Amino acid sequence: MNRIRTYASLVRFSHSVFALPFALTGALLALHRLGGWTGASVVSRIGWIVVAMVAARSAAMGFNRLADASHDALNPRTAMRELPRGLMTRSEARAFVIVSSIIFGLAAWKLGPICLALSPVALAIVFWYSLAKRFTTYTQLFLGLAMAVAPVGGWLAAGGRAGVEPWLLGVAIGTWVGGFDVLYACQDLAFDRAHGLRSIPAHFGVARSLVISRAMHVITVACLAALGPVADLGGIYLAGVAGVAALLAYEQSLISEQDLSQVKRAFDLNGYVGILYLATTAAAVYVH
Repeated sequence: MNRIRTYASLVRFSHSVFALPFALTGALLALHRLGGWTGASVVSRIGWIVVAMVAARSAAMGFNRLADASHDALNPRTAMRELPRGLMTRSEARAFVIVSSIIFGLAAWKLGPICLALSPVALAIVFWYSLAKRFTTYTQLFLGLAMAVAPVGGWLAAGGRAGVEPWLLGVAIGTWVGGFDVLYACQDLAFDRAHGLRSIPAHFGVARSLVISRAMHVITVACLAALGPVADLGGIYLAGVAGVAALLAYEQSLISEQDLSQVKRAFDLNGYVGILYLATTAAAVYVH
């Protein structure tokens, strides 16, 4: 059990609630458009989508911890992570990434030939984020791109093809995740500058980074709201979007240029965003 807890902590398993609800929403919207689906087919497909999402995220986080291990050991905020503390060896972490990647490939295969063909692209995108801070200021946008893959993947996995819905949802989750990662990265501004690591806060400073984060979250809400009429989801859906907007506004209100002490609290609020959005979208589809 201690080893299981160590592996779960390595990849922050509880943070799967960020992307997973949006992958499931993408699948739900595809099924909503297609119609004619049965309960048995949905359960099987949703099950493999969950496996694929958890495996891909685990592989990405494991790769991130490997890529950042030397810097994590120097940063007081991250020095207690599993690799710097010696709770896990690099070989164990590599094996974990490989196994997670294989499981993701298996799940993609079960979800169909398009998902299998695109699975290496998806892994390349989520792995690249871990290296981006060495090459580009816009590291947080690459995390947004990595997470934007989730709803598009969910849409394709449920049989969806051409449509505006997955793209609106992809932009929404990309700007949402990128926006809160900008807030999170403000904590490491001094460390990143001292060690030659790149990020939006390291380049623009805290004040302008907060403006960038808030602008990204405005785009998030706008895309989610636009999705309502496109998918014909009605008032329940828009009420859910309003709830998401309220959560994001509260999250932003916790952070200021002078006070970053509530960043962790603001970050944790994001776990409720995806759950609320999935629940209200599902209710809108059911009522419709």
